[in-house]
Amino acid sequence: MNVSRALRVTAFALAALMGGSALAAGGPALVVELESGRVLHAERATDPWYPASITKLMTAYVALDKVRSGQMSMETLLTVTDGAAALPPSKMGFKPGTEIRLDNALKIMMVKSANDIAATIAENIGGSIDGFAELMNTHAQRLGMVSSHFANPHGLPDDRNQTSARDMAILARALLLEFPQYRDLFDIGAVQFGRRIMRNTNGLIGRYPGADGMKTGFICSAGFNVVASATRNGRHLITVVLGAPSANERTIKAAELFDRGFSSKVNFTNPELAALPASANTTPPDMRPVICDRRGPMPQEEDAPAVAETDSNIPNLFSSEVMAFAGATTEKPVRTVLGPRAAVEPERVWIGLNPPSETELAAQAAAEEAAEQARKAKTKKATASKKAPAKGAASKDTADTAVDDKDADKEPVKTTAKGKDQPRASVAVKPVSGSSKPAAKTPADTKKAPQKADAAAKPKAVAN
Repeated sequence: MNVSRALRVTAFALAALMGGSALAAGGPALVVELESGRVLHAERATDPWYPASITKLMTAYVALDKVRSGQMSMETLLTVTDGAAALPPSKMGFKPGTEIRLDNALKIMMVKSANDIAATIAENIGGSIDGFAELMNTHAQRLGMVSSHFANPHGLPDDRNQTSARDMAILARALLLEFPQYRDLFDIGAVQFGRRIMRNTNGLIGRYPGADGMKTGFICSAGFNVVASATRNGRHLITVVLGAPSANERTIKAAELFDRGFSSKVNFTNPELAALPASANTTPPDMRPVICDRRGPMPQEEDAPAVAETDSNIPNLFSSEVMAFAGATTEKPVRTVLGPRAAVEPERVWIGLNPPSETELAAQAAAEEAAEQARKAKTKKATASKKAPAKGAASKDTADTAVDDKDADKEPVKTTAKGKDQPRASVAVKPVSGSSKPAAKTPADTKKAPQKADAAAKPKAVAN
């Protein structure tokens, strides 16, 4: 474990202790055996929590139930609505009126965690967001998710959204046991649309031996959440981690919980999910003070390169080694080391009913390339015009005022120091045959802030 990680975790723990008892013990965590439903570990498992994008697991459940009942098929075309297209990122950015098959929509939602696609699924099935939320809550009650309430299909901030680690484990079991033919939806390493290759934000996929899916989520008020699934030696476990301080800590804690779970035996002392005691808390804690309202770069959903190291005497405050597992443990597990992700073959997704031909793929690639070049030219022109001095040499105060006026309707985002860009994990992907290389990202605004400008505040809502 490196020193920077230890300091980061320690700072989180101290901030949590200062923030109140709701945060002092760290976030909820749970390990359950899929087939038996027996709990191997439960830590604040029934505490209410903001779900963030793990909400999309319930969106998928409602959609798959419609397919099971024969009311829809995986080839059913969904239409992107104005409301869906207007949602904030993460999103695909499809124009209103665009049609996409249900199977492609589910793949994009599970991998890209696209909010506009989740809303498209919801509005086409439920007629509206509220109508779909009613279906979500009806299924939640039927499944026994007594601590959950859903107000939208994507998990963007809404005080009415809440769940618990126990409830998400119930939902995960239902998805895997009721729809075994669709398990692959939750274990896709990357999808490719045109030249764009989008990888799964689940840092366990392709890194943890036996990891086979589910879903991540993040908003400032929730912290970093994950519902994860893994199979080893014929045993299938589900792990839920809520409120981790970073994507890396979420991944490492989930891996450690899996390690402990696979090293534990199930016996009569292991309770079932329904037997877990109810929480004394009635509302989710707000994790914003310890996740987003602090110094340093804005937390990101992407996993940076990290390993669960063993050559350190610094205690990991989020390690499962300080947790008591129910049932007998055969031996102390060897901690899994998480390295770079394995190469994956992205799955092709498309709009419309039929997959594109080679000619159509080439035309799409050419259109994307032209659009990219146009964006680059526009950005270059805008940058050049900003650097050009205005006639009469406007004062610095005037320039500062112009900057403030331009961004008056936006919450400023804190930037990192020059040369210290936030690290980002790499993933090796192989473009699907017949496509060009993935599109380059649109260059960021290169305008430099005035040297004496005040430090900007963090945005109020960040969601994947």
